[in-house]
Amino acid sequence: MADPRDSRSSSGAAQDGVRAGVGSTGPLSGLLVADFSRILAGPYATMLLGDLGADVVKVESPGGDDTRTWLPPTRGDLATYYLAINRNKRSVTLDFADVEDRALAHELAARADVVIENFKPGGLRKFGLDHASVAERNPSVVYASISGFGSGGGASLPGYDLIVQAMSGLMSLTGDPDGPPYRAGISVFDVMSGMQATIGILAALQHRTRTGEGQLVEVNLLSTALSGMVNQSSAWVAGGDVPNRMGNAHPSLFPYEPLPTSDGDLIITAGNDGQFRRLCDALGISEVADDPRFAHNQDRNTHREVLRPLLVEALARRTRAEWFQLLSDAGVACGPINTVEEGVRFATEIGLDPVVSVGEGDQAIPTVRNPITFSATPARYVLPPPRLGEHDAEIRAWLADQPASATVTKGRA
Repeated sequence: MADPRDSRSSSGAAQDGVRAGVGSTGPLSGLLVADFSRILAGPYATMLLGDLGADVVKVESPGGDDTRTWLPPTRGDLATYYLAINRNKRSVTLDFADVEDRALAHELAARADVVIENFKPGGLRKFGLDHASVAERNPSVVYASISGFGSGGGASLPGYDLIVQAMSGLMSLTGDPDGPPYRAGISVFDVMSGMQATIGILAALQHRTRTGEGQLVEVNLLSTALSGMVNQSSAWVAGGDVPNRMGNAHPSLFPYEPLPTSDGDLIITAGNDGQFRRLCDALGISEVADDPRFAHNQDRNTHREVLRPLLVEALARRTRAEWFQLLSDAGVACGPINTVEEGVRFATEIGLDPVVSVGEGDQAIPTVRNPITFSATPARYVLPPPRLGEHDAEIRAWLADQPASATVTKGRA
């Protein structure tokens, strides 16, 4: 069977021939990604790569990615969780315990530009799909591994986002001061780790472009969490202060929290003295900005319990919608606390076009647009999230034809 993707170079990047239906646009066009990951962090990373033009082959066990069964909510019989992170991929089912399927997995890894997995560290070694084994056949491969706590002393710990939110300290920062700790509303460190993995992969690909060398890229949720907590982790690392829960308040800025209007809360922020003066002017309390107790950010922090009632009294004169318009016109950063539905609607109203349809006809799936825009190589939305094993026949046939070990070429399926 002839390769439907046309000719390839020994660097692993495909040339112009691209299989119909996958598309050749995007800054990562020509790269083959072998996606051995599942759940969230890895699939999110590979979706981002697929959006940018990479050909992503999603390898699933016969039982499928766990998120296929994480429901409700659903769209038809499909879990919306799975749909959120798996567009622009093709699915092939491979049972690593089966000798023939394992050989196909080896072949895919040998042809790939990028391999990504999020098994427990060392979990793929017994199948010959760990970095060392793959790199022996494919020295130029960029191999990305995502784990919960790294490949050292925490290798045996399960890497669930909720556990990392707890153990990193994030939950100690989330919730009311006198209430229990809370998790974030999303698996925030899974998503951030997917982004970090994408950054690492792109950097490693640039290194490969210069040197021809592949490498191992490792990302773990705990390190991502400590980095992602920025000022809160720095409070301890650089300042020796242990931050605590403050509800919706900010430890270093005031106002920077929800404040009540006549009909509901409005988020209002003043990040510097000029912004605070504009706020006071718009609220009709310009004299407050002249009060030495509130002259500078540190002063406002010190006297926040005195300042808050003055702001609340002024805000009670209008609705949050009225204040949102008035304060925005005055250059004061503010916003209502929306539902997800309202957030999507607002993004639509201001022209961000947040929802794109992927696929055609009955197979079309509405998904959230990739947040990056390019002037020359825009993100693509070609393949809807695949059904389990939807592309088994074509991918298995391609992998069985002309093994990479017998040639110097690799690249797109």
